[in-house]
Amino acid sequence: MLYFIEESLNLMLSPARQSSRVIKSLIKEMPHSGFSDQWVNTLNAWVTVFEEFSGIHEKPKWNIHETQIDGIRYLVEDQVVLKRAYCQLVHFKKLNCEKSLPRLFIIAPYSGHYSTLLRQTVETFLPHHDVYITDWLNCKQIPLASDLFNLNDFIDYLVDFMHFLGTGTHVLAVCQPTVAALAATAIMADWGDRCQPKSLTLVAGPIDARQNPTVVNQFAIEHDLGWFEKNLIQIVPPPNLGAGRKVYPGFIQLNSFMAMNPERHLQSIESMFESLVEGNDEDAEKKKDFYDEYLSVMDLTAEFYLQTIDQVFLKFSLAKGEMMSRWHRVDTAHIKKTHLLVIEGEKDDICGIGQTQAALQITNNLPDHFKDYLLVPNIGHYGTFNGRIFREQIAPKITQFIHSIEN
Repeated sequence: MLYFIEESLNLMLSPARQSSRVIKSLIKEMPHSGFSDQWVNTLNAWVTVFEEFSGIHEKPKWNIHETQIDGIRYLVEDQVVLKRAYCQLVHFKKLNCEKSLPRLFIIAPYSGHYSTLLRQTVETFLPHHDVYITDWLNCKQIPLASDLFNLNDFIDYLVDFMHFLGTGTHVLAVCQPTVAALAATAIMADWGDRCQPKSLTLVAGPIDARQNPTVVNQFAIEHDLGWFEKNLIQIVPPPNLGAGRKVYPGFIQLNSFMAMNPERHLQSIESMFESLVEGNDEDAEKKKDFYDEYLSVMDLTAEFYLQTIDQVFLKFSLAKGEMMSRWHRVDTAHIKKTHLLVIEGEKDDICGIGQTQAALQITNNLPDHFKDYLLVPNIGHYGTFNGRIFREQIAPKITQFIHSIEN
């Protein structure tokens, strides 16, 4: 019912959004004068903010068109090289570039936002790596005829993608998929798989959510699995291709994210409005670009969401050595060859300090000189994969870690 109400509300507001777009186009055609500019800018601010925050945002494009290596500019194309029902593997191909760079497989979160949330992550690594990324698909548009998709399937996808990429691949898992990435690595190590990662970098993920629990972790342990299924799982309504599918809706996840920092978002929206009124289009555009991405959300399959809550946030299965993936016991003690780097943010309010670091303790057969750890001061969750500190400190650390292994 909640999903139907959300879709109906969006449909009801669509004429108003269309009117907003018409008003904005008329404003662009209006002649400027000192007397009217303030009034026009204020009107433009109102319709822009309304349009931005009242509708469903479609999946953003990657919009990564070029990069530079040693001062030489190369055009970049994002190419789908492998496609599965719920995810496609995207390669950022540098055209006419013959330089051999370490292959980096980025595992983006499957947690509500599209993989394009990691656009800056990709851009930052392009000059130094041959970059691939998981591009998760919105299950509300995946027909019911497709198989179910749970945490075990997620792990299978990662193994499948690493087989496709071949030996010598370096893996970077950001936030939520750190658990699946470490599990996939352990399973491949147990098999003696030649395609197991050459290195694995885990960034701000809940390997052991018992460590320094955040508000997110506390909320999880205060409820049983039945509560999550009863209150958060919805059925996709028609006319979506996935009509009838049980999902954890993206709009619920988005509201949860925004509720964690309501004052910050209100200040940002107010600042965007004021910038538009003052005619500071550059500043307003930066904030709009951020919210174009942040407000673009996708649904997760109910089975994936519930299994993740159960295994990661209620039972802590991987950290306890009790995790099973299909018929495999996930034993991280099998990992003996994969170099491991763990990165955490000091002010992360989603994944507390020590939760990702736990990976270093449970890989007890991995030599100490294969392990590295970085705690970055003064950054929150988002800052571990985006922003100035990411570009200046975190990304160079990851690149240096990978290149030291290659050399």
